Amino acid sequence: MRDKGMEAAVRRRFIRVRRLLNERQRRLWAAAEAEASGYGGISAVARVTGVSRRAIHAGLNELRTDGKPLENGRIRRAGAGRKPLTATQPHLKAALNALVEPTSRGDPQSPLRWTCRSVRRLAAELQRQGFSIGRQKVADLLHELGYSLQANRKTREGTNHPDRNAQFEHINRRVKALQRRGQPVISVDTKKKELVGDFRNGGHEWRPAGRPLEVRVHDFQDATLGKAIPYGVYDLTNNEAWVSVGIDHDTAGFAVKTILRWWRRMGRKRFPHARELLITADSGGSNSARCKLWKCALQEFADQTGLKVHVCHFPPGTSKWNKIEHRLFCHITQNWRGKPLSELEIIVQLIGNTTTQEGLKVQAAVDRGNYPKGIKVTDDELETIQLSRAKFHGDWNYTVSPRPHAA
Repeated sequence: MRDKGMEAAVRRRFIRVRRLLNERQRRLWAAAEAEASGYGGISAVARVTGVSRRAIHAGLNELRTDGKPLENGRIRRAGAGRKPLTATQPHLKAALNALVEPTSRGDPQSPLRWTCRSVRRLAAELQRQGFSIGRQKVADLLHELGYSLQANRKTREGTNHPDRNAQFEHINRRVKALQRRGQPVISVDTKKKELVGDFRNGGHEWRPAGRPLEVRVHDFQDATLGKAIPYGVYDLTNNEAWVSVGIDHDTAGFAVKTILRWWRRMGRKRFPHARELLITADSGGSNSARCKLWKCALQEFADQTGLKVHVCHFPPGTSKWNKIEHRLFCHITQNWRGKPLSELEIIVQLIGNTTTQEGLKVQAAVDRGNYPKGIKVTDDELETIQLSRAKFHGDWNYTVSPRPHAA
C-alpha cells in the first residue's frame, strides 16, 4: 500500500467501525485489509490503525483457517494473551503476603514493620526485591489474598474482673430498689474536656455552599479562654440532667459540688421527700473509688442535704456501661457537632438545648470556682467520715451517712 490516499481511506473505514468491533473482529478486519493491500500492507495497516503487526499476523493465520469461530465464543485462543504476573512471577503472592502478614504478628524482621503499609510502599518494596509490579496490581492481589482496608475497632476492655457481672447485677438491684421507694438515682461522670475558642469541632452541619466556618489551623489552648470541663449528673428516673461547665480542674471537689448544684436546682424539686440518694459512677477520675477526697466531699454533701448517700462504682474498664455516657454525653456531642465552641456561654447554651425523642431535658451553667489539685486528706479527717461498706465489694459499694451534729 504505497498510495497515501489508500492509507487515508483505510484509516477512515477503521475509525468508522472500530467501536463496533471486538478484539478478534478488529484483528480479522485489519488482516483482511492488509491482505488486500498486497506487499507492505501489514506495515501500512498497522501504521494507520494502531493494530499491532503481531495481531495482524494472528488475524492472517485465522483467515487461512477460514475464520472459524473459537470454542465457547472466545475472542482469543485458550492460553493466548499476556500471562498474569502471578504466572510469570510465581513467588509474587508469597512475597507480598510476607510483607503484610508478619507486621500484624509483630515480626521485627519485616522490611515494612515500622512504616505505613500503603500499596505504593508495598509495590516499591516488591520492586526492590526484583519483582515487576505496580501499585494497582498490589491492591488487586491484596484483595485476592483476603486483605481489605480496615480501621481500628474498640472492643478490648482489658482484663475482666472476676466479679464484673456480679457487680453489674448488684448495681441493677440497688437502682431498682431505690426507684421503687421513690428515692433519687443518678449517674455521674466527666465529659471530655474541650478547648474554648474558634477551634475545629468534628462533624458537619448545613451551611451555604462554599462558605464553611473558618477556624484556627492549630489546636493550641488559648491562655485567656482556657478549656471547658463538663461534669454531668443524669437522673435515671426522670430522664433529666444537670451539667456544670468548670474552668479550673476536674477534682472530687468539683464533682461533688456539681452533684450539690443538681440537688438544689433540680433534684429536691423532683424528690421532695427523699431521704437517700444512689450515685452510680466509674471507678476512676474525679469520682474514683479509691479517692479519699471524693469520700470527704460526699460527707460534706450528706451533712448539707441530710441525705444518706449510697455509691456504686462500675468495675474498672467498664465506663461505657455508665448510663450517662449513652443517655446524655453522646447527645451533647451530636448537638454541637460542626460548631466551634468559641465561648463558655455558647457551650452552656448548646448543652442546655440538647434534647432527644425520649424527652431528655438538660440544664447547664458555668462553674467559675477554683478546685486546686493535690489536696491531701488526713487520717483524722477520714475518721470523721460516716462510711459503711457493703458486704459485697465494699471498695465499690458503700454508704456515707450525715454526721449526727450536722442534723
